[in-house]
Amino acid sequence: MLQGIGASPGYGIGKAIIIEDANLDYSSVKYSGAQEEKDRLYKAVEQFNEETREMAEGLKKSAGEKEAEILEGHITMLADPFMLSQMEENIDSGAVAEAAVDTVCTMFYDMFAAIEDEMMRQRASDVKDIKDTLIKILLGVKSIDISAVAKDSILIANDFTPSMTSQINGDNVAAIITEVGGVTSHSAILARAMGIPASLSAPNCMNVIQNGDMLIVDGFKGKVYINPSDDEINEFRQKQKVYLEEKEGLKVYFNKKTVTKSGLVKKVYGNIGKPDDAQNVIQNGGEGIGLFRTEFLFMDRDHEPTEEEQFEAYSTVAKTMDGKEVIIRTLDIGGDKAIDYLKIGREDNPFLGFRAIRYCLKNKELYKKQIRSILRAACFGDIKIMLPLVTCLEEVRQAKELIAECEQELENEGIKYRKAPLGVMIETPSAAIISDLLAKEVEFFSIGTNDLTGYTMAVDRGNANVSHLYDVFQPSVLRAIEMTIKNAKAAGIMVGMCGEAAANELLIPKLVEWGLDEFSVTPSSILKTRKTICECE
Repeated sequence: MLQGIGASPGYGIGKAIIIEDANLDYSSVKYSGAQEEKDRLYKAVEQFNEETREMAEGLKKSAGEKEAEILEGHITMLADPFMLSQMEENIDSGAVAEAAVDTVCTMFYDMFAAIEDEMMRQRASDVKDIKDTLIKILLGVKSIDISAVAKDSILIANDFTPSMTSQINGDNVAAIITEVGGVTSHSAILARAMGIPASLSAPNCMNVIQNGDMLIVDGFKGKVYINPSDDEINEFRQKQKVYLEEKEGLKVYFNKKTVTKSGLVKKVYGNIGKPDDAQNVIQNGGEGIGLFRTEFLFMDRDHEPTEEEQFEAYSTVAKTMDGKEVIIRTLDIGGDKAIDYLKIGREDNPFLGFRAIRYCLKNKELYKKQIRSILRAACFGDIKIMLPLVTCLEEVRQAKELIAECEQELENEGIKYRKAPLGVMIETPSAAIISDLLAKEVEFFSIGTNDLTGYTMAVDRGNANVSHLYDVFQPSVLRAIEMTIKNAKAAGIMVGMCGEAAANELLIPKLVEWGLDEFSVTPSSILKTRKTICECE
């Protein structure tokens, strides 16, 4: 058995097909002159764009608009004048088109791979996909036709790039297995969108598994069973049947009210990272947005977004949600989310350093642009402002002063705006401890269990040696959560939760008992979370 990361739920049973990397050796290609090589390059780029657009259209049908954007982003990235001019410079220096593509893409790959933020590291995967595809076109190498595999095939590869995943026929592919990747990788995102079970980062899987081996993939636990017994196959076929029946049964909870058996009314919201994600919340029956991570508007660019760009993003989400509540978290950068152009500076321990609300309050002009844009967007819906990483009352009071200043500026300028209720994320032990005091300053809480667990247990969840301590069920973490909820209820303010624990089936009954009002989860978990709440007493 192999132990990987369970990255897409479900159970896959079928025969192994190893997807080998193509041979991209271009050492025998002769330089034909600068103009000829540039002509070859741009002809390859044209073919790349045409084929990628076709794949994106196919992906829209199999996985959805949002997932197709990953491929469309490849076309945008390759259109970067700097990237293409660098390739031309390499050609002018005597490099063949293949070498120019290899050199420049590798430079971009290394740049993105060095960034600590997981979402930004995915750009490295995009660049590698672009590089490999362009070199294949230049060499005339044909890609494996993944779309033609037999029914109940389980595909194994070092990694599934977006261009590879777009060719997968969900009716024939029972599961995928990779040697690299995690729950936020493109492979995982696309597998979940297509409903295909996946085990990623399964060690040495391409060598351990042979073509034709019978496999079982547990997409929940990441386990891969090689040539299992008949009893094991029957056991997992039964699990598969139960899972599919349960998945079908969740459809009755679409747009159903979230009410416990005893009549307590709760709300299930969705978490998003960019405006387009709001549609995903609607499509999954979300009652609102409990966390809009605005830092993604600041990433993957070389300058900060303008007030107008932010206003457009926030107002678009408000319009999409059509009156449903939208909680916008102000800029949460630093820690593992580095943005070079903001020049935060390198720190020995960035998670305990100059980040989130601390950075924003010291960079008031940047912060005011965001606040102004949120207040303006509030005219289009039920928008609320949420402050991240609060540790003391002074931070909240300073933010309130800044919001009042922005309101006065907009009033003076004759620009339409609407006051937005203010809340804080409870994601530090200090915020939980003084939650009775914070509750007098704000109108709602949202408990961020991911950071609250890490900070309370003093655990780096990426460190395998201590990751066993990263557990929301640790008594200290549970006490912090219970204390926060009870202090919010005592003050008469709304309290929600936007960490992964909000979707935890074992924890939900206790959260209901303590009085949590709102559960904000990934859009794909909305219906299951609602079902669990509705089954609570």
